[in-house]
Amino acid sequence: MTFTWPGMLWFMLTIPLFVFLYVRLQYRRRQLAAHYGSLGIVQSASGRPVGFHRHVPAVLFLAGLAVLILSLARPQAVVSLPRLEGTVVMVFDVSGSMAANDVKPTRMDAAKAAAEEFVNSQPLSVLVGVVAFSDNGLSVQVPTSDKAAVFAAISRLSPARGTSLANGILAALTAIETAGKPPGTHYYSNNTPEPTPTPTPVPPGVHAPAVIILLTDGENTQSPDPLLGAREAAEHGVRVYTVGIGSPSGADLTIDGFIVHTQLNEDMLQQIAQISGGAYYNAQSEAELQNVYRNIDPQWLVKPEDMEITSLFAGVSILILLAGGEFSLFWFSRIP
Repeated sequence: MTFTWPGMLWFMLTIPLFVFLYVRLQYRRRQLAAHYGSLGIVQSASGRPVGFHRHVPAVLFLAGLAVLILSLARPQAVVSLPRLEGTVVMVFDVSGSMAANDVKPTRMDAAKAAAEEFVNSQPLSVLVGVVAFSDNGLSVQVPTSDKAAVFAAISRLSPARGTSLANGILAALTAIETAGKPPGTHYYSNNTPEPTPTPTPVPPGVHAPAVIILLTDGENTQSPDPLLGAREAAEHGVRVYTVGIGSPSGADLTIDGFIVHTQLNEDMLQQIAQISGGAYYNAQSEAELQNVYRNIDPQWLVKPEDMEITSLFAGVSILILLAGGEFSLFWFSRIP
């Protein structure tokens, strides 16, 4: 346990002083009793025998005072508290096929509308990031609790070029790795750079509270193999929830004067979800997409963290002082 204001602990020196004064007072009481010839059992004002009960209220008041002084020093301790926490990276397919209108108004617009509703329903303890991918993956918004920044990132998305599912997953894993890390400083320096240390291997499952939501029609047209990205996510303990946007029958698109038929590749998305420990959802309308997001929840975690427990100490001190007062009233019909 640490203290924000440790200087307040000097007041603890008053406790021995009060103990000395109390012992001195009891000594004087015994002298007065002997002077007036008091013999036998001393009776209190309420008619009850006093005995050792006389000292209990004083002990409680001194204990309450000690705890109150500790609370003035603003104690801090590592407390394990349950909280809803996690990192969610929404990975948007922004390839040309996402302009298809088999999901109204288009696949991209439906995905963006449902994603905004999902972000709006998350508590501030959940970090949300945005990754866009076509033939390459790009982190549009690092995981953050700033919902306005996430909304702005989603609104900037638009369809273009080809599709590489693996690059989207890998870009999301990079965003998860960097989430919560402080930004670098001292970019410019005359110091001789030190050799970069070899990174410590990340054990499987270390990012268990993190999930990737992959919104795509599943049509992969660029290397590497999407299943390699799924295995990489599994090795890091990151679940990938794949959301199939589109219909199995597909739709025709006109791209650069050519008519291209695009359709949902459910088999690929199911394999990605199975390998990473996630789940596959088929969303053929905006309403179904919203239901998908409702089924993807962060986890309740018990996480140790530094917390100021001043109120706890203050509450305990009040209870002890009240107990001392009640005991004194019960036995002696007065408060010491």
